[in-house]
Amino acid sequence: MLLVVTYSRAARRDLRNVCRAHEDCVVRQFGRAALFSGTEFGAFQALRLHEKHRLDVQIEHVEPFEPTDVPKHVREAAKRYEAREEPATPYERFASGRDLPEPDQLRGVDL
Repeated sequence: MLLVVTYSRAARRDLRNVCRAHEDCVVRQFGRAALFSGTEFGAFQALRLHEKHRLDVQIEHVEPFEPTDVPKHVREAAKRYEAREEPATPYERFASGRDLPEPDQLRGVDL
């Protein structure tokens, strides 16, 4: 998929127009951003916006996120944290003294 992000009023207006006119290539619209299908037509629409608005349009190639792509210890930490008894407990305090990864450990490792 292609993530198209706009940074000006004119680019947002044209993004809305493209999304209305070509719903078949729009996966989801988020106001100033949209996900286009990973097809040549989706790329064509994204590139049209980029050609017209240049730096006011950013295009990123993205992949769907699958929880199973994340290491098991991270999935388990998220599951246990969301099942905590005290909802206001920050993760750092919750993880302390438990067999869970520390926040700095999680921040330092790319997926």
